[in-house]
Amino acid sequence: MSEIEQLLERWRASRCQNISLAGLFTRNPIAYKWKAPHRSLLLRESVFWRTHDLLTQAHFLFTQNHILGSRILLRSALETVAILIYLNQMTEQVLSGQLNFHDFSDKTSQLLLGSRNKTTKQETLNIVGILQKCDKKYSKISNIYADLCECAHPNHEGLSFGYSRVDFENDETNFGNYWYEMWGDRHESLVNIIGVIVEYEYNDVWVPQIKKFENWLTEHDVTLEETKG
Repeated sequence: MSEIEQLLERWRASRCQNISLAGLFTRNPIAYKWKAPHRSLLLRESVFWRTHDLLTQAHFLFTQNHILGSRILLRSALETVAILIYLNQMTEQVLSGQLNFHDFSDKTSQLLLGSRNKTTKQETLNIVGILQKCDKKYSKISNIYADLCECAHPNHEGLSFGYSRVDFENDETNFGNYWYEMWGDRHESLVNIIGVIVEYEYNDVWVPQIKKFENWLTEHDVTLEETKG
């Protein structure tokens, strides 16, 4: 198997299968009487499942030489990863006193339940704004996203340059599929970037942070009860 296929197989085998709210209460009844840490866990695992699914499909399309479809899925994968980065950033802000816990709780509700088609009561957060916040930690993420958006939209690159070349000597425009020529050599490195970010945010950031968050909630429980609502 290729390195990408090995990564995806490892992720497939390690995906969380269920979350028991009773188990969380047993772990820390004070922290998990608040909904935010539970939502944080649901978001973490949902991001991992969706990113794995998107990267699996993106890589399959790439192996079939469907580069445009692959890059559109990679764009969606990057948007998904941004949710976890943003979640971890906000959690750190709560712990450092820069963000009100109740505001954070509302944000986790929007991230988990938000929609644009009114299928839920929560309104979704703007993904471009989230990516801009992620850019403070990963300085190239907005540039990568912009490149992927040019493929997804029927702008110059996504439309005329993706499917035509001008022969100036003969005053002709020749049509064809030029996606592999433009981006074929970037697939592996881009999947690797997304994979590294996911694993770092999923394991190295979220895990120690949730433990600190549980302790913080326990210590601040009385104050939070007085200020809720």
